[in-house]
Order: sequence, then structure tokens, then C-alpha cells
Amino acid sequence: MAIILNIETATDIGSVCISNGEKILANVKCSSPFSHSKETTIMIERCIKEGGLTLEAIDAIAISKGPGSYTSLRIGTSIAKGMCYALEKPLIAVDTLQSMALAAKKVAKGDYYIPMIDARRMEVYTAFYDAQMVCEKATHALIMDETTFKRVLETNKTIVFSGNGAEKLTRIVDSPQFNFTSIRCAAEHLVPYAIKAYEAGTFESIAYFEPDYLKPPNITTPKKVL
Repeated sequence: MAIILNIETATDIGSVCISNGEKILANVKCSSPFSHSKETTIMIERCIKEGGLTLEAIDAIAISKGPGSYTSLRIGTSIAKGMCYALEKPLIAVDTLQSMALAAKKVAKGDYYIPMIDARRMEVYTAFYDAQMVCEKATHALIMDETTFKRVLETNKTIVFSGNGAEKLTRIVDSPQFNFTSIRCAAEHLVPYAIKAYEAGTFESIAYFEPDYLKPPNITTPKKVL
């Protein structure tokens, strides 16, 4: 079984875990929001120690590839690529939304699984998966309102939501057809797809891989000081 270091930095709370096959050997989360630059390498060090391993014992490094926070994704990707280069280990990229959808399926039954990542105001990054985890609508940005899932509400289909973006929907729609889980972005959710990629030899170019930002960074112009 492959020992994989999994790094998740797509949203406000980053996390790192080490897995041996499907078994989680160590799992650490950031102590505060958006502290990826300060804590990610520390979390990796803690996981290595708690797992009783060395960096050389790792077979591959998996990174959550987005979509998500532009800066956070860049931090995680830079660390993962640097480690892969130095240790001569392969790089694996796992779709952030897909990993959340599968995690939600493990805790709730539904007809559709819709993970959502907060993208400011009433906008989210999302994708639609059926009960077999087949992607019915690829990753996209969605601005939500009361009519967003009107067609589903007109049927008896149920939707299982996950991710920090789903909290926005709870403010505007209340339906027994909607199941809001506590599943959020986390390194342990990367493990199933990281294993598949490793076994298939599906690795990313350390030199050229870029996360799926979906949108450019939100850069504002500073006000002039009078």
C-alpha cells in the first residue's frame, strides 16, 4: 500500500494527513482560518512525527487542486511541488469538489450530491454529482437565489449538500428535500481519489501543474492616503 501525504488548502481551514492505503496515520488541521502560510509546513512535520515516518518514506504527495481561495491554493501547491522536487516523489492532484461529494455520500443518502465552496457574497464554486458519483455538471461558479434549485424542488429528488458555501443556501431556502451535511474541505477526503491516481500512475507535472483557480484573485486598489 502507498503512503501518501495529503495537503488541503483550498479554503479557510487547511489540513494535512498521511495515509497508508485507506488508513489515516495522522491528521492535523490549522488552528486558525487562513493561516496556511504559517502552519502548513508545521502540520506536515507533525503528521510525519505522529505517523512515525520520515519524509523519505512517503510514496507520493497529493494536493487538493481546487477550486477555492486563490492565495490558499497557491500556498499549498507551492509547498507540495517543492517537496516533490526535493524528495523526487510524484505529485497527485485531487478535485476538491469531487472529494467532498464522495465524503458526503459516506454520511448521507441522496439522489444528487452538490459540494459548494464559498466564493464571496452569494456566489459559490460547485459541481453536480449523481448517486454513482458521475459528474452531471462540471465545476462552475454559481450565484444562488431562491429559485436556484426550483426544478429539483418540483420533483421528489433529494440533494445532499456539503462545503462551507452550502451555508449560504440555508439562509434563503428551506426544504425537506435538502440535506445539509457538516462535510467541509479536509485532507482525509482526498485519500480515496489519491489512492486511485497513485495506482493508475496518474501524476502531475511538478514543473507545470497549476491549481484550478476558476477565477482570478480578488485584487483591490488601495485608497489614496490624504
